[in-house]
Amino acid sequence: MKIVTLDAGTLPTALLKPTWCDNWVYLERTTEEDIVNALAGAEIAITNKVPLRAETLRGLPALRYICVAATGYDCVDIDYCREKGIAVSNVPGYSTQSVAESVIGSIFALRRRLIEYQLAAVNEWSEAGQFCLHKQPIGSVQQATLGIVGKGEIGRAVARMANALGMEAIFAEHKGAEVIREGYRRFEEVIAESDILTLHCPLTPMTKNLIDGAVMANMKTSALLINTARGALIDEVALADALRAQTLAGAALDVLSAEPPPPSHPLLDASLANLIITPHIAWANESGSINLNKGINYNLAGYFSGKIKNRVNA
Repeated sequence: MKIVTLDAGTLPTALLKPTWCDNWVYLERTTEEDIVNALAGAEIAITNKVPLRAETLRGLPALRYICVAATGYDCVDIDYCREKGIAVSNVPGYSTQSVAESVIGSIFALRRRLIEYQLAAVNEWSEAGQFCLHKQPIGSVQQATLGIVGKGEIGRAVARMANALGMEAIFAEHKGAEVIREGYRRFEEVIAESDILTLHCPLTPMTKNLIDGAVMANMKTSALLINTARGALIDEVALADALRAQTLAGAALDVLSAEPPPPSHPLLDASLANLIITPHIAWANESGSINLNKGINYNLAGYFSGKIKNRVNA
């Protein structure tokens, strides 16, 4: 059996070859042009973000199973795989704690303006006339309203942590929904009332650019935006404009629409105040990395035993 890992360089800890695998191909990265050649003859593909679309999959008749090394599986053409009998599994829940901690850390960093004050300490404190150096106002975390878009495992974990810190967590219903489910608030209400808005929903045609210029215009000018889900949920040009115009107080982004981003990306601008960008690592603390590898191994073993686990296209 041939197993190919297409982008092993995205995994903090290397996977170990299953004992039952006799052809183990472990690639650090794979360009889209090389996918078909890399997977030639493979029965199993492991991918994190390398896209497996219908036009590519048509050239891979031996492929029977795809293990996505992530929770989100928008990189795979699920409908085509279902039609052709290619099973697809993801690894749910492996990064819940890690991502939730990252969100809470970002809230503290932004509300307390830690980066700005760190720079002020290095560049200005020595010349200050007193022991403390006051710059931008420091916001409170307790009693802040945290709007959450997405009520999956991560969204609920963030809510639990936020509530423990004295924040009020509210969940947004789907944008434009006529029926508001129990435990949710109307999307527009959440946008208008939130001191902090954090995104934990999947990227679909319906959610692309979910947070656009019109939505940002209805947020508080003191509000913060956090995204650890998918970059394309946000209109990034509109966000850059809002930060520059100070109609939005700050943002923390672990994801961008293009990864890695080009140097010309509108948010890679050091002059944008109160913006934190990290390179898609909110999931990657020690426990998240261990859980991911365990989840991949669990899925592979399930396929080998004939009992597919975590299937997303049944």
